[in-house]
Amino acid sequence: MRRLPVYFLLDTSGSMHGEPIQALNNALSTMINTLRTDAQALDSLWLSIITFDREVKEIVPLTELPSFQLPEITCPQSGPTHTGKALEVLQAKVKDEVKKGSETQKGDWKPLLFLFTDGKPSDLQLYREMIPQIKALNFGAIVCCAAGHLADDSLLKELTNDVVHLDTADNATLKQFFKWVSETIEQGNKSQGTGENVTLPPPPSEITVVI
Repeated sequence: MRRLPVYFLLDTSGSMHGEPIQALNNALSTMINTLRTDAQALDSLWLSIITFDREVKEIVPLTELPSFQLPEITCPQSGPTHTGKALEVLQAKVKDEVKKGSETQKGDWKPLLFLFTDGKPSDLQLYREMIPQIKALNFGAIVCCAAGHLADDSLLKELTNDVVHLDTADNATLKQFFKWVSETIEQGNKSQGTGENVTLPPPPSEITVVI
C-alpha cells in the first residue's frame, strides 16, 4: 500500500505555555480520532510530529495511523522559536523517510506539511535559507497557520501561499483549525494518483485565509 506521509511542525515556545498548549493537545487528539473514522486514512496515512522551541524534537516519528499514539505535548515557560532549525530537521526526515518511486516499486504519495506557530522565527537567517530546500521536496501541500497577534503572516508567506490566521490559540479555535486540517488530509487522500497538488477545502469562519 502506498503511504501518504503527513508532517506536523508545532511551535511549543514559551508563548504557548498554559491554555494554548492544552488547547493544542485537545485539538490534535480530536483530529486523530476523526481521521481514524476514515477507512482510506487508516490504510494509507502515516503521521509525524516535530515540535520546536529552543530545541527541536521529533516527538512522534513517522507512524501509521492505526498504531499512532499521541503523547502529551509540553512547552517551556519562555524561550526562543527555532523555526529554521525545525525546517532543517524536517528536510532530513523527509529525505530519509519518504519513499521515491522507481521502475520496480511505486513510491509514497506526495507528503503534506502543516506548520503551526504563534510567533516568528528566532533564527530568521536559517529559516530563509531552508525555504528553497523545503520547496524542493515536492510536498502535495504546505499549509502554515499563524495564531494570535504575535505571529507573522508575511514570513510564512515566504514558505507557502497557503497561510491561514487564527485570532487566538484557544480550545474552540484550535479544534476548528485541526478539524479543517483533517478535512484537508482526507482531501489529500482522495486526490492522490492524479499527480495534482491538494486543493484545500473552504475553511470555517474562525480561520482567516491570508491573501
